[in-house]
Amino acid sequence: MPDFIEILKVIILGIVEGITEWLPVSSTGHMLLVDEFIKMNVSEEFKELFFIVIQLGAILAVVMIFWKKMWPFGFTDEKKPMVKKDIFSMWFKVVVACIPGAVVTILFDDFIEEHLHTPTVIAIALIFYGIAFIVIENWNKRREAKVATLADITYKTAFIIGMFQVLSIIPGTSRSGATIIGALIIGVSRVAAAEFTFFLAVPVMLGMSLLKILKIGLAFTSGELVILAVGTITAFVVSVIVIKFLMSYIKKKDFKLFGWYRIVLGALVLLYFALI
Repeated sequence: MPDFIEILKVIILGIVEGITEWLPVSSTGHMLLVDEFIKMNVSEEFKELFFIVIQLGAILAVVMIFWKKMWPFGFTDEKKPMVKKDIFSMWFKVVVACIPGAVVTILFDDFIEEHLHTPTVIAIALIFYGIAFIVIENWNKRREAKVATLADITYKTAFIIGMFQVLSIIPGTSRSGATIIGALIIGVSRVAAAEFTFFLAVPVMLGMSLLKILKIGLAFTSGELVILAVGTITAFVVSVIVIKFLMSYIKKKDFKLFGWYRIVLGALVLLYFALI
């Protein structure tokens, strides 16, 4: 069984995952960087699985918070079963948005993991997309959103957002960051962009977790199961807090703060690894 120090490491990683999965600052980038300083006493294969599986905790947080917007079945006032066509339509749009990313991930995921999961690549991506957030938000000040709500997103808009999500295969980019940047560029409001990102994350992250589990297998020790459970629960609790914060924040402010954060973090990472 893992000792106290090992559990503490897992909790820290769960907190990092819960915070960075939904803020546009790159959860993968942060997890890889934190791993440079907090070494888990597990095999590389299990650690790779751990980083993917604890995202399920983050996904459960989204499902819980947005359940009414995500679940397409319900009852009328007369207690008769009904299907909410607008929610079904939104899920079909999510499927369309997932297609580009699924194709690219299947083709290049192994190559990306082998060659681009490095601190330098992460730092450059953090800085580049941090600048992009600032530039796009300054540009958006002179425009009005063409797509104000989640329901206004069309299949074409969903596919374009999905094309931007492909960028997130590069560590340090951020899945939520790439989709939000794409959505803002084509005129989607901040709130609608964030909500669609949450919808889009559910099948994407579930699919990635399933593929990774099938690839590695389910033969876990009791200690590994404890590590997975603690990390997943921690990521869930923190994600609930962060998602509620983000939805409240973007109703009043823009994403430039996250852009500056990315630039500063990326610069510090480059400096640190240049000096060691």
